[in-house]
Order: sequence, then C-alpha cells, then structure tokens
Amino acid sequence: MGHIEGVQLTPQKIIELPAGNVLHVLKNHEASFNGFGEAYFSTVNYNSPKGWKRHRKMTLNVVVPVGTIKFVLFDNRVESKTYQQLQEVVLSKDNYQRLTVPSGVWMAFKGMTEGLNMLLNIADILHDPEETDNLPLENNIIPYTGFTK
Repeated sequence: MGHIEGVQLTPQKIIELPAGNVLHVLKNHEASFNGFGEAYFSTVNYNSPKGWKRHRKMTLNVVVPVGTIKFVLFDNRVESKTYQQLQEVVLSKDNYQRLTVPSGVWMAFKGMTEGLNMLLNIADILHDPEETDNLPLENNIIPYTGFTK
C-alpha cells in the first residue's frame, strides 16, 4: 500500500503540562486548512469498522486524541496519479498526527483498542448527506478485505 495523492499526514504538537496536556489540531495558516464548516467527535468501537464513505466536496482533517484507530483509504478518482491505490494509517495519541483526506477518496476505519477510541474531524464545509456516497464493507469497487476477514 502506498501514499494516495492529496492525502496528508501532519505531525501535531502535544504540550505536556502538570495540570493536563494541550493537543494541537489545525491552524488557519496551514496548507491543509481549506476553511471551516464544522467540527465533531466520533467514537469508534473496538474492532467495529465504519465505512466506506466518500465525500464529493468535503475535506476531512482527522486526529485521534483517545484510543487507536486504523483508517483505510481508497483512491477511486480516475484523474489521480494514485488511482486504485489503498493506504492504511493508524493514528493514536502515541502517533499523534492530523490525517487530511481530500474529497473523492473513500475511507473506512475501525477502533483498534478496547475502551474508548475517539476521533475529531474538522471539516471545511457543513455536513450535507447529498454530497456523500456510501458502500458496504464488502463491495465490488474497493479491493480491501481487512475489515471482513
């Protein structure tokens, strides 16, 4: 599995303080900041995959401040240099990075640790169910079987 065109992994700073840590996520001067639409947290149960989902307009900026989550991305954009490629990314507080996923890229994910697994997404537009596509985990488009084995 390689790196998908337009997908970015940006290491984020954790400032450790005696009374509690500060975990950075996104700043408006960074290249992956395309504007602000909404931010939300999502919990992901252990070994319970969510996906496949593709946004036609929205750019995702995802961090995992709690637990460990494995993301699998699939590039089905015909014009992309990485058309038909898969990419796996595992994020956690120990691997604290921001995953930026451009529109048009399919994504699925699952919690890798027992207990709470939580992500924060900062999206560049408001959620609109009309701009998303969904597929079941098993399908004839995405050649990934790691969630259904």
